Amino acid sequence: MTDQAVDPDGAEVSARPVATGRFLGRTRELKELRADIERAGLDTLSGRKAPRARVLLIAGRPGSGRTRLAEELVRRVAGRYPDGVLRARLSEPGGTPVPVEQVARDLLAALKLPAPAGAAEDDLTAALRTALADRRTLLLLDDAAGADQVDALLPEAPECLVVAVSSGPLTGIADVRPCTLGGLDTKSAVELLTGHTGAVRVTVDPRSAESLVEACQGHPAALVLAGGWLAARPKAAVSDLAKRLHADVEEGADGTPLARVFRLVYDQLPGPAARILRLLCLAPAGLADPHTASALAGCSVDAAHTTLDDLVAVGLLRAVDSPLPQYQVPGCLHPLLRAVAESHERPAELQLARARMLERTVRLLQSCRAITETDSPQAREKLIGMPRALRFPNPRAAADWLRIRRPALLASVRLAVADGELDTLARRLMSQLVRALAAHVGTQAAAPDLYSVHGLVLDVAERRGLPREKAAALLNLGDLDAQTGRTREALARYRAALDAGREANDPYATGRAMESVGGAHQELGDHDRAADWFGRALAERLARGEIPDAARLYGRIATAHTYAGRYGEALRNWRAALAGYRRGGDIAASARALSEIARVQEYAGRPEESLRTCQEAVEWARRAEDARLQAALQLRLADTLDRLGDPAAARLHRAAAERMLGEEAPEDVESPDDDANACEIRTASSED
Repeated sequence: MTDQAVDPDGAEVSARPVATGRFLGRTRELKELRADIERAGLDTLSGRKAPRARVLLIAGRPGSGRTRLAEELVRRVAGRYPDGVLRARLSEPGGTPVPVEQVARDLLAALKLPAPAGAAEDDLTAALRTALADRRTLLLLDDAAGADQVDALLPEAPECLVVAVSSGPLTGIADVRPCTLGGLDTKSAVELLTGHTGAVRVTVDPRSAESLVEACQGHPAALVLAGGWLAARPKAAVSDLAKRLHADVEEGADGTPLARVFRLVYDQLPGPAARILRLLCLAPAGLADPHTASALAGCSVDAAHTTLDDLVAVGLLRAVDSPLPQYQVPGCLHPLLRAVAESHERPAELQLARARMLERTVRLLQSCRAITETDSPQAREKLIGMPRALRFPNPRAAADWLRIRRPALLASVRLAVADGELDTLARRLMSQLVRALAAHVGTQAAAPDLYSVHGLVLDVAERRGLPREKAAALLNLGDLDAQTGRTREALARYRAALDAGREANDPYATGRAMESVGGAHQELGDHDRAADWFGRALAERLARGEIPDAARLYGRIATAHTYAGRYGEALRNWRAALAGYRRGGDIAASARALSEIARVQEYAGRPEESLRTCQEAVEWARRAEDARLQAALQLRLADTLDRLGDPAAARLHRAAAERMLGEEAPEDVESPDDDANACEIRTASSED
C-alpha cells in the first residue's frame, strides 16, 4: 500500500497500488504483534500513565512483505479504533524522505481539518497531535526513513496505536515494539508461487517448487518475480528456474535473492521493454504513466502503454488503482533499476531522458491550463498546434489528470532542482505547474502546493547566491501569505524581497516589493506607511516612464489617503491617476477613476460636485461598454439625488440600472468603490 492518507471513514485520498491475492503466512508475527498491543509498557510498569501512543515496528528489507503485514495487522485490529485508520508513506520509492510538513498536512486533510497554507512543520505536527489527542485512532506510517520522522508524528494519546514500517530499528523512540521479518515459511511461499504459476506445475513437481523457494530464501518480492517469469512461459518447468537460480549461487553470483531473480527476468526482456524499465528509475515519486515512459524512452505513447502493462504482468511494476493508467515502481526494485540504468546508459543519455520527461510534463501542463482558456484565440491556437496525444478533451479531464498526477508533478519539480540549479527547463516547469494549479484549483486552494514550489526556488536561490531569483521567490511567497490572511508574514517576505531586489539591481523586483510592502501596511490599517511605500514605488515607475503603472499607483495612494480621511490628498492623487489613464487611452480605467473621485467628493461633503463627476463617469463607462459599472454608477447617482431631495430623478436612475442588469437585483450590484478596489487588486496581481 502506498496511499498518502486515508480518512477515518476509510475513503482513499490518493492512489494506491492494486492489491492482489490473499494474505499468506506470518502467523507467528501477527500473533506477537497483537500481543504487543496489550503488553504493559515501561511507563505502566513504573506506575506512570503512558504519555504517547504505543509504537509497533515492523522492520525488514524492501520487498519482504513488511507493508503487507502491516496492512493485515491494521485490518485485523481496526475495529478497536473507532476513530478510524490514517495512513502515510514517509519515503519515496527512491529512498528520499517525504517532508514531515507534507505528511502532517495530508493527515490533517484526511481528518478534514484545516491546515494553514503557510504553516511551519512544528505548527502542523502540533495541530495533528491536538487533533488526535481525544481520538482512538490507528496510524500506519509506511517506509519510515528514520526515527525523527516517526517521532514528529506520534500522537500524545495512549489510546492511539502507531504501526511503523522501516528497514531498521527506530532508535530514539521509547518502548518501541520491533518485529523483524525474514522470509516466508515454505508452505506459504509455495502457495504464493502457485498464485502466479497455477497449481499444475507446482503439484506435479512439489520438490522443485520448494527448491525454488529455497533459492529465493522465501523473499516475497523475489517469489513474485519468479512467479511472473514462469507465468510468462507456460512451457517452462519450475525445476528449470530453480536450477538456474541455484547455479547462480554456486557460481558466486553477487547480490540478494531478489537481485538474482531480477537479473534473470530483466535479461530476458525484449530490448525496448528493458530500456523503458531501467529508465523508470527516473520516474518522479516512482509513479509512471504512458506519457512518462514514452518521453523517457523516446517511443510512442501507445507503445509505452503496452509495455507498461507487460511489465505489470511479470511483476516488475504495480498497476495503480486509478481512473487513468498509472503504474508504480516497487521500492525494492528501485536501486536495482538505477544500477542497471547506470551500467547500460551513459550519463548524458540519462540526462537527456530526464530532460525529455520534464519537457513532456511542461507541455502537458500547458495543455492542461490552455483548455480552461477557450475564450482566448491565442490559447485555442496553441492547443490546435499541440499533438493530439497531448490534448485534453475538456477541462474536466484536464482537472482529473492534474489531481491524479499531483504527487508525481510535485516530485517532478523537486527532481528539476535536485542538482541545485534553476535552468530554463526547471523555471518553465515550475511556472506551468503554478499556472495550471491556479487555473483548475484556484490560488487559495492550491496554496500549500504553491508554497512548496516557491519554497524550492527560494532554497536553491539562497544556496546558489542568486538574488534575482531569491527576490522573485520571496515575492511569490509573500503573495501567498497575503492571499491566505498571513499579512504580517507577507510583510516580512516583501521586505526581504526588497533587499534581494536591491542586491540584484533589479528595478522591477524593487518597485514591486515596495508596492507590496505598501499593500501589506494598508491591509494592517497603517495607511500613512501604506501611502509612503506606494509613493516610493511610484517614484520608481515615473523614473522609468511607466505611465500605466504610475497611474495605478496614484490610485493606490489615493485609496490610502481616503481610508485615513485625507480627502484633499485623495482627490489630488485620483486626478493624477485619471490623467495617466487618459494619457494611456484606458477608457475603462478612466471611468473607474472618475467614480472614485465622485465617491471621495461625497465623503468630503460636496454632493453637487460628486453628482457632476458621477454623471461624467457614467458617460466614460458607456464609452467603455462597461454595463455593470454604468449600472453601479446609476445607483450611486440615485443615492446622491435622494440626499439632495430629488426622489423622482433618483427613481429614474434606479430604473435605468435595473434595465442594464436585466433580472439582476439592485442589491447584488457591486458599488463603484468596491469595483475600483477589485480592479486595483486584480491589476496588481496580474503584474505579480
